[in-house]
Amino acid sequence: MASSSEKRVMVFAMDEHEHSSYALKWTLDHFFTPFGPKAPFNLVIVNAKPSPPLAVSMEGLGATGSEIFPAVAVQLKMIADQITEKAKEICASKSVDEVVLEVVEGDARNVLCDAVERHHASVLVLGSHGYGAIKRAVIGSVSDHCAHHARCSVMIVKKPKFKH
Repeated sequence: MASSSEKRVMVFAMDEHEHSSYALKWTLDHFFTPFGPKAPFNLVIVNAKPSPPLAVSMEGLGATGSEIFPAVAVQLKMIADQITEKAKEICASKSVDEVVLEVVEGDARNVLCDAVERHHASVLVLGSHGYGAIKRAVIGSVSDHCAHHARCSVMIVKKPKFKH
């Protein structure tokens, strides 16, 4: 087996939804926990923190805009911190200690594809929100975008609707 410095890299997309937590637990159970320190991947968990809405930062909004922008930024940081803590808790519960956690501001589609490039990842793992075709068409799908644009294999973990 290759040394830890020669391990391939797995980038995992983490957000605040339960589908993401499920996908992380599933990924750790299947790719890390059974192997212990000899796991085949180095794990990098990435949270794409949204930028505060552009409209809030635009000039001409007066005091309202200048008061709202910092509040939105603080709220987004707090959510990102909660997501990071949740990821740490899940990893610790599965005895996976060697993990890199990143919070990167920007659109999740771009943040994840950039993380794949930056870390030279072999695989990108995302949880599926389970949106139907209409909702995906209206709001877009991060996993669809990454499946077409990430320069590595992409695995989408779906939470089962029913327990087996």
